[in-house]
Amino acid sequence: MARNPAAARRTRGFPYLLVLPAVLLFTAFVAAPGGYALLLSFQRRKVNGGLLGGGTHTVFAGLANYRDVLGDAQLWSGVLRMLALGAFTVPATVLLALLFAVLLDLERTRLKRITRLTIFLPYAVPGVIASLMWGFLYLPATSPIGGDRVDFFGQVAVYFSVGNVAVWGAVGFNMIVIYTALRALPAELHESARLDGASEWQIVLRVKVPMVLPAVVMCGLFTVLAALQVFNEPNTLKPLSNAVSSTWVPLMKIYDDAFGNSDIYSAAATSVVLTAAALAVSFVTARIIQSRVQQEAA
Repeated sequence: MARNPAAARRTRGFPYLLVLPAVLLFTAFVAAPGGYALLLSFQRRKVNGGLLGGGTHTVFAGLANYRDVLGDAQLWSGVLRMLALGAFTVPATVLLALLFAVLLDLERTRLKRITRLTIFLPYAVPGVIASLMWGFLYLPATSPIGGDRVDFFGQVAVYFSVGNVAVWGAVGFNMIVIYTALRALPAELHESARLDGASEWQIVLRVKVPMVLPAVVMCGLFTVLAALQVFNEPNTLKPLSNAVSSTWVPLMKIYDDAFGNSDIYSAAATSVVLTAAALAVSFVTARIIQSRVQQEAA
């Protein structure tokens, strides 16, 4: 059957029309603010009138803001805390998500729908509300989990307290991703392994997990990016603990510079540096994980 050229021309632009809303939203809420932040990062406010201070005006600062950011000891301390927190939250989130997904995929598992919903529910709760709820669980006066005997807000324990909130807030989403990949595997693979005498856990370790490694890799990459953007949990718990300062992680430092010190130019420069670092880390992480997966597949 011959294709109508006129109809083909009319439908040629239809795919672009479908992606137009996404492009507009990305431009309005990501590209435009990012471009404005980049512009602000090269500016600085200068006081007029010398010591008398007759007012202020904005001047071009070149790379001065970036030099100040890279030499800021508070920012580097926040980066180290963020990395220490990520060293706990990233593997814990991915491993728990994989474990829950595998357990839900077992034939003998009961109440799968209720269990799946229960694990996913913390992800549906906004991060600020979840942090407040956990904060009351940690406080000695209101804690039902031993807060009167354990200092959940100690200098070291606070990392696990903050990380615990972040982990349970992300496990549910990653579990659904991996569980969906498990359910998409052909049933013939399981049956063949069982006929060969493989136990249930041998099927899991030698068949299921290798087959869903791409989904696990994607979850790992998402979790790494989330660890680089941690903000809600420590910022919400800050009023409850002296161990969490206003510059505890980089995003809190940006927030404090912009709204606490009214220095939006330094905050913009820090945002650009953090964004570039996040892109570089995500790219390198993706390449490393992809090469590992290819080696396992080979």
